[in-house]
Amino acid sequence: MPHTIDAPDTPDGPRPAGPVTTADLPALRRRTTGVLIASQILGGLGVPIGIALAPVLATRVSGSEALSGLAPTASVTGTALLSLPLAALMTSRGRRPGLVLAYLIGALGAGLVVLATVVESFPLLLLGMAGFGAGSSANLQARFAAADLAEPDRRGRAISTVIWATTIGSVLGPNIAAPAGRVFRGTAVSETAGPFVWAAGIFLLAAVVVAVLLRPDPLLTARALAPQENRSAGGRSLRAGVAAVRASPMARLALVTVAVSHTAMVSIMVMTPVDLGHHGADLQLIGLVISGHIAGMYAFSPVMGWLADRFGRLTVIGLAAGLLALAALLAGTAGAAHGRTAAGLFVLGLGWSAGLVAGSALLTDSVPQAARAAVQGLSDLTMNASAGIGGAVAGVIVSQAGYGWLNLTGACLLLPMAALALRRSLAHRAAA
Repeated sequence: MPHTIDAPDTPDGPRPAGPVTTADLPALRRRTTGVLIASQILGGLGVPIGIALAPVLATRVSGSEALSGLAPTASVTGTALLSLPLAALMTSRGRRPGLVLAYLIGALGAGLVVLATVVESFPLLLLGMAGFGAGSSANLQARFAAADLAEPDRRGRAISTVIWATTIGSVLGPNIAAPAGRVFRGTAVSETAGPFVWAAGIFLLAAVVVAVLLRPDPLLTARALAPQENRSAGGRSLRAGVAAVRASPMARLALVTVAVSHTAMVSIMVMTPVDLGHHGADLQLIGLVISGHIAGMYAFSPVMGWLADRFGRLTVIGLAAGLLALAALLAGTAGAAHGRTAAGLFVLGLGWSAGLVAGSALLTDSVPQAARAAVQGLSDLTMNASAGIGGAVAGVIVSQAGYGWLNLTGACLLLPMAALALRRSLAHRAAA
C-alpha cells in the first residue's frame, strides 16, 4: 500500500494542497520538470534580449558610449540583489510564489526600459534593467526547484535538464529581437526598445505558467516528506544561509565552485568580442563564436548532470576546473587564430556547465532541507555579485595588460576551487 503523508503547515507558510502519496512521486517529478522546462524556455527567450540590446539602448538614451556598460551591469546587479529576498519568500511560501514574483518583476522592469526610451531617462533605464534582471533570478532558481523532489542519485540530472531547456530560448531569443522590433516601426517605441515589450509579455506568460501549473509546490512537498529533524533547522535570512554553509565543508566547496566557475566564465566571455575585433574578426564571426560558447554552456548540461550522478560531484568539479583552465589556455594564446578562440570559448562553456551543475547538486546535497532555499539564494547572490565585479575588472585588465593576462587571471581564480576539491576528495577517500 502506498505511503501517504499529509503535508503539514511549514512554520511560516501554507501546506501543499492535499496529501502527498509516495506512489505518485515519479509522476509529480515528471510534471514539475515539465513545467520548469516550459518556464525556462520562456525565460530564455526574454533574458537574451536584454543582453543583446541593453548596451545599445544605454548608448542611445545617455548619448554616451562610455555609459553603455552600465545597463547590463544594472541587470546583473538586480539579479544579485533580488536573490536573497526571493529565497526568503521561497523559504516561507514555496517555489511557486517566488518564481512568479521574479517573472513579474522582470516584466515590470522590461516595461520601465521601454518607458525610459520614450522619455529618454537614463536613470529610469538603469532601474528598469535592474528589474529586468529578475528574469535571470527566476531562471537560476528554477534549477533548484527541479532538485527539490529529485532522488539524491538523480539530482544532477534534474538540475541539468532544466538548465538545458534554457538553450532553446537562448538560441531563439536574439533571433526574434529584430522582427519583434519592426512591429513597432512608426510608433513612439523605437525598434530597439520594441523587443522589450515582447520580453515583458514573455515574462508574464512564464509567470502564468508557473502560477497555474507548478502545483503542488515542489519545495513544500519535499519539506513535508523530509525527516522531522531536517524540517526544523533553517531560516530565511542571509545569516541563516551563511550559518548553514559554514557548518558544512561540502557546502563551502559547492559555493566556491559555483561562484568561481561563473566569475571565470563571465570575465573571459565579456571581453572575447573585444579581443576578436582587435584581431580583425567581423560581427558574423563574433556571433558564431559566442553562439558556440552558449552551446557549450547549455546544450551539454545533461551530460554533466549524468556524470555528476554517476561519478560523483567532486569528480565533475575537478573536471570543471580542468576544462576552465584549458579554455583559458586556448583563448589566452589564440591571438589572431580565431578557430582557437572559438574552441576556447566552447570549452569555457563546458567548464561553466560542469561547475554549475555539480556545484548546485552538491550544495543541495550538503545542507538540511529547511535551510536549502536560503543557502541557494546565498549561492545566487555570491555568483552574480562576484561575476559582476569580475566583468568590470576584466575590462581594466584587458585595457592595461591584454586579453592573455585576463585569461591567466581567470585560470588563477580556479586555484582555490581546485584546492578545496582536492582536499575534500582526499578526506572523502580517507573516511571511506
